[in-house]
Amino acid sequence: MPSVAETAPIVERIDPYAEWRQREEVPLVGGIYVRNMREVEVGDWPRKGVKGALLYLDGDDENDEHLVEIPPGGSTIPEHHLYEEAIYVVSGRGTCSVWYDERKKQTFEWGEGSFFCLPTNINYQFFNVSGSQPARYFSVTNLPEMLRDFHNDDFIFNCTYAFTDRYAGDSDYFNGEGKLYRGRQWETNFVPDMRKMKLWEWKERGGGGTNAFFMLAGGTINSHVSRFQPGTYKKGHRHGPGAHLYIIGGEGYVLTQREKEGRIRCDWSEGSLYLSGAGPGLWLHQHFNVGQTPATYLVLGVGKSVRYATSRWNANQRTDKRQGELSAKEGGYQTEYEEEDPEVHQIFEAELAKRGVPCRMKSLSPYCTGEAGPSQAGEWGDEH
Repeated sequence: MPSVAETAPIVERIDPYAEWRQREEVPLVGGIYVRNMREVEVGDWPRKGVKGALLYLDGDDENDEHLVEIPPGGSTIPEHHLYEEAIYVVSGRGTCSVWYDERKKQTFEWGEGSFFCLPTNINYQFFNVSGSQPARYFSVTNLPEMLRDFHNDDFIFNCTYAFTDRYAGDSDYFNGEGKLYRGRQWETNFVPDMRKMKLWEWKERGGGGTNAFFMLAGGTINSHVSRFQPGTYKKGHRHGPGAHLYIIGGEGYVLTQREKEGRIRCDWSEGSLYLSGAGPGLWLHQHFNVGQTPATYLVLGVGKSVRYATSRWNANQRTDKRQGELSAKEGGYQTEYEEEDPEVHQIFEAELAKRGVPCRMKSLSPYCTGEAGPSQAGEWGDEH
C-alpha cells in the first residue's frame, strides 16, 4: 500500500523569467551564438515602444540579452528597473536622458561603439538623433536572476528606491573619463567608442594581448575588453558559460568544450556574440585570430567589480590578481600552451593556411611550425 506521501501531488516548478519572457510579446532568439547582431530580426516591443528582440542563448542562465532598435527620429518609452544592464551601441547615434528626480535630468550622447552601464533603477529614455537611419543597441542583463529571486514583476519594474550612493546627478558622470588601478582596472561610467580605446599589456593570457577590466556604474559592475594579434590565439581557460563576448573587430573562431564532450566551434567576425559555453558546468574555451588584423572582443558583464567582495573567501584577496590568469597547476583556471591538446594548435595552423596567414606562435607554443611572433616576455607593451 503506497504511503500518503508517495501519492501526494508533485509540486509544479515555476520559472518566473520564462513566464515574463513569454508575456513580453517580442521576438525571442535562442541558439548557441549570434553570427551578426546587426542582422537579428526585430519586432514590436510594447514595453519599450520601439522594435527589439529578447535573446536567451544556450549558455544563458542568470543573464539574458535585450536588443533594441530605435527608428529614425524616434525614442524609447521611459523606464526603470532593478536589474543591471551593460549596454553596447551596435549602430547609430543618439542621446540618453537619465534621472531619479524629474527636475534634475541629465542627458549624454552616444554613438556606434559606445559602452556604458546605467545607474541602478534610474529612469532613462533613449533618443535616435538621426532623421534617416535607425539606431541599434543591445544589453546584457541579470533580469533572469532577479525575477527568479523575487518572483514579482512589479517589484523589479516599479520599485522607487534611488541608489544615490551610485549616482547623485553628478554632471561629469558620463564624460568618458576614468581612473586606472593596478591590474588594468579602468574605473569609468562611459566609454565613447570602445573601438578606439587604447589598452594595457596582458601577457599572462598570451597572444601578444592587451586588455582593460572595467569598474562601471559607480564602481559596482565588472566587464572587460581584450585585443590580440593576428596569427595568434589566447590561452585556454575554464569557467562557467555566462561570459558574453561581442566581437568589435577581427576574424576568428572560438572552441569551447565541456569536460569529456566534443568541442563546439563558433566562427566570428565583427558583430558576433557568443558565450563561453553552451550549457551548465565548466567549459574550456579559447579564442583564435585567423585574420590579418588584431582581433578585439568586449565581454559584457553585470557581475560585481573587484571593489566589492562576493564571498567571505575573496573578501581579503588582492584585487590585481585573478584566478583566470593562473594555470590549473597553481589553482587557477588557465591552461598553458604547453599543456593544451596538440590538436588545438593543429586546427589553428590549418585554418591559417587556408587564408595565407602565417602562424606567429613559435615563441609561445611548443607545437608551432610558423614564425616567432609575440613571446611570453610580453615585449609588445601597452598601446598607450
